Amino acid sequence: MDGYQSAERLFEQERDRILATVIRLIGDFDLAEEMTQEAFLAALHQWPAQGTPENPRAWIVSTARHKAIDRLRKEKRLREELAQTGSPPLESPAEIETASFEKLDGVLADDLLRLIFTCCHPALSLEARIALTLRTVGGLSTEQIARVFLVPVPTMAQRLVRAKTKISEANIPYRVPPAELLAERLDAVLATVYLIFTEGYAATSGDVLVHKGLCAEAIRLARLLSGQFPDSGEAQGLLALLLLHDSRHDARTDAAGDIVPLEEQDRSRWNQEQIREGCALAEAALRKGGANCRYAIEAAIAALHAEAARAEDTDWPQIAALYGVLLRTHPSAVIELNRAVAIAMADGAEAALPLLDGLQKGAALKDSHLLPAARAHLLRRLGRLDEARVHFEAALSLAVNSPERRFLEKRLAELSQDKELSR
Repeated sequence: MDGYQSAERLFEQERDRILATVIRLIGDFDLAEEMTQEAFLAALHQWPAQGTPENPRAWIVSTARHKAIDRLRKEKRLREELAQTGSPPLESPAEIETASFEKLDGVLADDLLRLIFTCCHPALSLEARIALTLRTVGGLSTEQIARVFLVPVPTMAQRLVRAKTKISEANIPYRVPPAELLAERLDAVLATVYLIFTEGYAATSGDVLVHKGLCAEAIRLARLLSGQFPDSGEAQGLLALLLLHDSRHDARTDAAGDIVPLEEQDRSRWNQEQIREGCALAEAALRKGGANCRYAIEAAIAALHAEAARAEDTDWPQIAALYGVLLRTHPSAVIELNRAVAIAMADGAEAALPLLDGLQKGAALKDSHLLPAARAHLLRRLGRLDEARVHFEAALSLAVNSPERRFLEKRLAELSQDKELSR
């Protein structure tokens, strides 16, 4: 592998953990992100000619740190010059920790965990904690995070700026908190890892449905948290849920990258090793967390799908019942939508339409393609093709991910065939 490929692969696989280390050393989120980017650009220019260094991760961290030091020294000289002229002073730079880079490989994972817990400090609002971690650890763009939270992009940009400013001004320490303070942060940490996986599993935008790197990173973090908190049913449940969902990734798209619906997937391509581990973890998580354990219940739902040898063997009544439990303990529009779909599969499309009517009146899913797409599918099953077309078109107008759009366009084309057959 040449130097250019080495730098590219390192960026894809290790960017988040490297950035976490640079943030710890520099103490400034924005400066660390900028200098890490410059360090990778330097690697792309130097490594093809000079060869890949023996410890490429340490090289990137060291380069980013030195670039930050150079930047801050220049700012210090500028402040001194301004002081001599009587101009208003600039803000003081962050203090950069001196460190040996001989053992960086051993601290990268811990640095990422520290960064997650720093971002999820209770001094920040829950949404700000999760958004900041998705931006810094997950590498998601502001636009992607805004779609996750269903808010305008400028609103999310302001939240991120305020969150980073608060961390800096409040001198929030860059560390895993002591044991007695973990509980107040763990929920936000788990929610963030779940959203990182969700963005990888079904991207909100772009040309591909699945970003395997994000899924793998989320599973790695969930495994790390499950090991760190062995008594937490939620931590075990989250790992189970991610493994069970990820077990299907090879069957979720065809050779062209188009979506294959769950009921049409080749189940022989599902990862049985992940399914076995996920089912065992889900059972253990339910024993620990019970009905209040959100991720354990979601994992139990995923397990019911995974254990069905054929689509028609799926225990939809049990899935609908579990979504009912979730809706009582962790109410949300997405859970309500999933319950409606499960009821449609268990009791027929007619039984689910009134539930979608209720969701239509709310604002939570007004900018999401999921609700009109679900309604369109149910109306098509009922033979109400003209109504189905209206809702498929509404869903298409809201979808921004290319595979999702192609899937909806395909369904619209099928409606015309249905209509011809019905004549």
